[in-house]
Amino acid sequence: MYGRVYSRILHRASSYRLKVYRKVQFQIAHNCPFSSWSPSRSDQSFCTSEESGVWTRSCCHFSTREDLDFQQSQVQINSILRSNEQTVNVPEFDGRALSAVRKFDSNHLPANTPNEDRRSAATCLQSKGMLFGVFDGHGGWACAQAVSERLLYYIAVAMMPKQILEELDKCMDLGKPVPPILQWYKHHSDFNYRESAPLYIRHLRVFWQELLDSEEHDEGMSPQEALSCAFRRLDADISLEAQVPLPSDLMKSTAIQVAFAGCTACVAHVGTDGIHVANAGDCRAVLGVQSNDGSWSAVPLSKDHNSQNQDELERIRAQHPPSEKDTVVTDDRLLGVLMPLRAFGDVRFKWSVELQQSILASLESGVDLDSLNLYQYTPPHYLTPPYLEVTPEITYHKLRPQDRFLILGTDGLWDEFSSEEAVRLVGEHLSGIHLQAPVSPLERKLKLGQMHELLLKRRARASPALDTNAATHLIRHALGTGEYGELSQERLASMLALPEDLARMYRDDITVTVVYLNYDLARPRHS
Repeated sequence: MYGRVYSRILHRASSYRLKVYRKVQFQIAHNCPFSSWSPSRSDQSFCTSEESGVWTRSCCHFSTREDLDFQQSQVQINSILRSNEQTVNVPEFDGRALSAVRKFDSNHLPANTPNEDRRSAATCLQSKGMLFGVFDGHGGWACAQAVSERLLYYIAVAMMPKQILEELDKCMDLGKPVPPILQWYKHHSDFNYRESAPLYIRHLRVFWQELLDSEEHDEGMSPQEALSCAFRRLDADISLEAQVPLPSDLMKSTAIQVAFAGCTACVAHVGTDGIHVANAGDCRAVLGVQSNDGSWSAVPLSKDHNSQNQDELERIRAQHPPSEKDTVVTDDRLLGVLMPLRAFGDVRFKWSVELQQSILASLESGVDLDSLNLYQYTPPHYLTPPYLEVTPEITYHKLRPQDRFLILGTDGLWDEFSSEEAVRLVGEHLSGIHLQAPVSPLERKLKLGQMHELLLKRRARASPALDTNAATHLIRHALGTGEYGELSQERLASMLALPEDLARMYRDDITVTVVYLNYDLARPRHS
């Protein structure tokens, strides 16, 4: 990537100057039993729109490469890269059971303005295990925002036994405090759809009431069943909310935005019995495994749902008449438009044309569709909808002693790294040991110049890590790795210096969560 664009980036970026702004502190009261839709009890720190750094064109001076003060740039670079990072240490025993998670690191770096990626992490309080998710929005951030707030609740509720659901419902009827469903781990920059919270809670309750009416739900669903059910049910609720009357114009416009935008999702349930990963789209989950000799290997726990996945192409084509075989996926995109082949929202690929037109026409005449990121558009060859669904592909992995960590990342990370490279970087960051394979007989025959390049690559791998947070470590390497695998501060500064109108042309939003596993649980017990 850098070989093609680096010189252009550096030339453009040299005329921009980095400004870093301070955080603004203020306090909000906590008054909602559903903690995802209410702030923390403690004072919270919120970022101004400029906090993470803004590059502005200088009217007085255009910097040259020689003018850049890289010692100062290091402080600025770290401020940008670390402004959204999060590290959470998980208690080994939470009063109910041992935890399969030791800690997790998370971070995201936007390229779009605003950022279209989201992330979530929570402990299930009425059932077992922890939930982690990454969400990659498209057509705006609205759908990713709603799904990141709601999906983990749907999964947790689906796993809860009927007795606890009855208690929840009784508390709602009597107006009593509702037992918390999830313990959320929020970053101070995360926010929620406050206006839509009553709607979201109401539809979550409808969901658990339907589970109460089911004769098969006594003990709750397994993680695999809950993940599949929750993905499909939330997507159905998103579609429904865009079609029904709502109490306020803001709530209605939000519901429309959420439904017409879209997002992919990769969610992991980590419990003592193993890891369940549900994936819809092109986010990815990869397991980091350490062999006895200390080397690292990557075990994929998801498959990308895009045109490079032949099984996906065959699945979609089988759902439509043979006459559409050549038009369902063209130019590696669904109907020539959408790259992921499974997603939340995106009703433009699910509803009939008549329903889409009816919903948009029903909006108040004073509503500006452009301001809602909506437009009257029908994809080409739109003959037999739906063309898109959100049913996740679910993978189960039983925890083993050699399983060290799980990486969840949006496609902005995987555009820069292979799964194997990401695992190696996190593994070496974790162990502090940079393994070097012996020089092979073939490498011994290299010419002097080639041997010099080989030595540069090997030395680059042994460079000490600059970040304690593994997610930040990955993002830094994704944007700043040079020709020989070394970290180039000049390249990193140039990529971060790109103004808003150029950033998305050279990189995508990147969101990463690294979950460190309690692999001791998988060791055999001896009496």
